[in-house]
Amino acid sequence: MARHTGARDVAIAGIGATPYYKRGETAGQSITRLAGEAILAACADAGLSATEIDGLAFYSLARAGYGDQMEAGELVETLGIRELTFTAALTGGGGGSAGAIGLARAAIVAGDASVVVTVMALQQRMRLGTVVASKAATPLGSFVQPAGLAGPGHLMSLLTRRHMHAYGTTRDAFAEVAISTRQNALNRPKARYREPLTREQYFGARVIADPLCLYDFCLESEGAVAIVTTSLERARDLRQPPVPVVAAAHGGTREWGRGFSWFGMPDDETFASSGHQAVAGWLYRRAGVTPRDIDVALIYDHFTPMVVMQLEDYGFCAKGDGGPFVLSGAIRYTPERKPGSIPVNPHGGQLSEAYVIGATHIAEGVEQLRGTAVNQVAGAELALVTGGPAALPTSGLILGRDR
Repeated sequence: MARHTGARDVAIAGIGATPYYKRGETAGQSITRLAGEAILAACADAGLSATEIDGLAFYSLARAGYGDQMEAGELVETLGIRELTFTAALTGGGGGSAGAIGLARAAIVAGDASVVVTVMALQQRMRLGTVVASKAATPLGSFVQPAGLAGPGHLMSLLTRRHMHAYGTTRDAFAEVAISTRQNALNRPKARYREPLTREQYFGARVIADPLCLYDFCLESEGAVAIVTTSLERARDLRQPPVPVVAAAHGGTREWGRGFSWFGMPDDETFASSGHQAVAGWLYRRAGVTPRDIDVALIYDHFTPMVVMQLEDYGFCAKGDGGPFVLSGAIRYTPERKPGSIPVNPHGGQLSEAYVIGATHIAEGVEQLRGTAVNQVAGAELALVTGGPAALPTSGLILGRDR
């Protein structure tokens, strides 16, 4: 354990979620209802009343998925919140999920709010796989739409193929990410998929965006997750053990922002990368820790190859070694962490538990550090949570156990 302790001035005091549904099952509910249910559950978990909320820290511009919007006024009216003193949202999409907790921290440290909620709700009225193609033609879009790049999977397939070409990475590594993540979901009651995934099933699945097959894609799921953040001092007086925010970072370089949709840019940041290298550096410096100090990693897994590339960018292995690292079994969950390993997504992640645009990873990080996770990493002291790869910002979060 490193000597430095990071910020530790605010803490996550409560987490809550709706059930996780498959695409279309929440059609009779509103986004406000889903978000409200998750917020009420998070407040109950913390032992707070929703009327004590005075701040909202969103990401993805407060979009609920890509077709709906979460409106602060509707949430205030629905939940009976008396007064908001802070409301803000990060730009981009799921890349800001981890960073939104840093936004909440900023509000609390500045004295702008005392109880801040971060919430993501998702209904897939529009298939996320066609989000690029559904946009109106623009000069920027002309770089991708005429090439048949209809959605995030097509964009990621180019980045994946480049990593394979440059470093000899094979689909076996992506299969290991999918299979090990599914294994973690088998004993989770809320997980959308609780049947084992075999190599035969993986390699027999239809290819959607070569080289990515069905099981390289995250789930088309629906639901909501909410997180309550407050000062560490106050959190210690509430119902649950507080989970301090050790460090948070969001942003990214111009090169990644330029390259996210145009993956032909031949620079170091976008060359077979997840775009997290800069964020990882900021995060570790702020926390005063190294990758060796991290006990469990909640890696944003919208596509299996991006797990491999994030493991490289966050320093769990060298650049280009992500494939062999994964194939060594190093990301497999075991109750006792083995030397040289890092348990990844013990909750099943967005590949097998549910895709709620990164919010489930924050909740799992909290449970790991409370010691209440279904697949608990024994003695976990630090958890890494990532957001993205996506359009700027990407983000990272390190949560700790209270001392």
